[in-house]
Amino acid sequence: MDLDSCPKGSEIQLGLKISANQTYDNSLQSNPAYSVVKQYFVDMDDTVPQKIVVHKDSQRGVHFRRAGPRQKVYFSSDDVRACIVTCGGLCPGLNTVIREIVHSLDYIYGVDKVLGIEGGYRGFYAKNTINLTPKLVNGIHKRGGTILGTSRGGHDTTKIVDSIQDHEINQVYIIGGDGTQKGAAVIYEEIRRRGLKVIVAGIPKTIDNDIPVIDKSFGFDTAVEEAQRAINAAHVEAQSAENGIGVVKLMGRYSGFIAMYATLASRDVDCCLIPESPFYLEGSAGLFEFVKKRLREEGHMVIVIAEGAGQELLAAENSHAKSEQDASGNRLLQDVGLWVSHKIRDHFEKKLKMPITLKYIDPTYMIRAVPSNASDNVYCTILAQSCVHGAMAGYTGFTSGVVNGHQTYLPFNRITEKQNKVVITDRMWARLLSSTNQPSFLSTKDIIQVQKKQHPPTPLLDGDNNESAISGKQSNSMA
Repeated sequence: MDLDSCPKGSEIQLGLKISANQTYDNSLQSNPAYSVVKQYFVDMDDTVPQKIVVHKDSQRGVHFRRAGPRQKVYFSSDDVRACIVTCGGLCPGLNTVIREIVHSLDYIYGVDKVLGIEGGYRGFYAKNTINLTPKLVNGIHKRGGTILGTSRGGHDTTKIVDSIQDHEINQVYIIGGDGTQKGAAVIYEEIRRRGLKVIVAGIPKTIDNDIPVIDKSFGFDTAVEEAQRAINAAHVEAQSAENGIGVVKLMGRYSGFIAMYATLASRDVDCCLIPESPFYLEGSAGLFEFVKKRLREEGHMVIVIAEGAGQELLAAENSHAKSEQDASGNRLLQDVGLWVSHKIRDHFEKKLKMPITLKYIDPTYMIRAVPSNASDNVYCTILAQSCVHGAMAGYTGFTSGVVNGHQTYLPFNRITEKQNKVVITDRMWARLLSSTNQPSFLSTKDIIQVQKKQHPPTPLLDGDNNESAISGKQSNSMA
C-alpha cells in the first residue's frame, strides 16, 4: 500500500503477506450466494482507523487493514491443507468458530482438507488429528466447550512447526486468548525463520473481554446474559429473607467488564466490585457501612464481585500465602467472593450483633460451558469468515477482529501488548455508579493516581469503556 493513500498523520498496521503474488481469481465470483452482493470484494487500499473520535487538529493515528474477500487470492483450493486448534480456557462460541471456519473454507473456497488438532497446542505433537468436514461440524454450535479439546500451559514451538511441516499444512487457524495469541506469534516467527509458505491466523478468545484494540471478544455477550441468571437467583434469595444479602462472583481476573455490564443489565445489583477500582471494608465510606445503609433502606441487597477484585486485601491479610500459578502462568487467585462473604458475616453477626442471611453464588464454570447466544453466534460467523478471507488472500501473522464496527486484520503484537481494562474515570463506570448508587470507594488522591495510570497523555480522545486506551508507536509490517 502507498503510504500517501492514507489520511495525514496515519500510522499503518497492515500485517505480512507470504507473497506479493496473488495469482488466482477468487471463487466468490462464481459463488451463487454472493451473486446478489453489489460489492463483495474489499479494495486493497481500504483501512480502518483505531480511533474515530479525535481533536480537529490531531493526527489521525493508527490504521488497520480492512478484512474481507480479495479479488485475487494466493491459494488454489486444491492446494490448501488447513488445520484448526483451540487453546486456553473454555468460552461460549468456540464450537461456532470451528464450524464457520470449516464451512467458509468448504462452501466459499472449495477447500475440503481441514484437520482438527486435538488437545490444544500440545496436540500438534502429542495427540491425534481429526478430519473436519461440514457434516461433522454442522450442529456443534449448539454445544458448549470445544469438540477439539483444549489445554493450558507451555508448548514446544519446534515440535509444533515440525508437525505442521510433516502434515504439509499451509493454513493454521488458532483460537485462543492473549496467551494463545502470544504463542501464535512465536509459531509464526519460527515459520518465517524456516521460510515456509504457511499462514498463521488467529481469532481472539477471552470471556473477560480483556483483549485490547478490538471492540469486544466473542463469548462476552453470552457471559453477560448468563450472569443474569445468577444475579436474579441472588436477588430472589436476598429479597426473601430479613436482611438478606446475595453475593455473586463473576469472571474477571484483571478486567471487570462482565461484572460491570451484568450489573448494568440487571438493575437488581446494589454494589459492583471490580479489579480496576480498589475498595476497602472498614471506615465511614467502606463496604460495611454501605451494606448497613442499604439494608436499613431496602431490607436486602445484591453484591456482584469480579474474581480479581480485592486481591490486594486478601494478600495483605494472608501475607505468608504462596504465590502460585496455573499452567498458563497466571497467578492463582484466592476466592474473593467467599472471603468477602465471611467478612460481612463476621462484621454484622459478631461485631454488630445484627442478624443477616447471606447467600454466595459462584456460576463461573456454568457460564463458561454454555453454548453461545444468538448475538455471539452471528459475531463468531463474521470473525471466522473474515479470518478465512485473509488467509486465502495470503495474509499471515494476523488476528481477525472488529475495530469500530469494521472487520480488520491486526498484527499479533497489537492484541498482546496490553490488557483491555475498565477505565473507571470514563462515562461507563459513572453510569454504573449512578445506576447502583454505590460509593466509588476512591479518595481524591486515589482518583488522581488512577487518572495518571489509565489516561496517559495522548492527542486522541479516548472513548467509553468498550475501547482500549492504547498509545505508543508501532512499526509498520509489510512484505
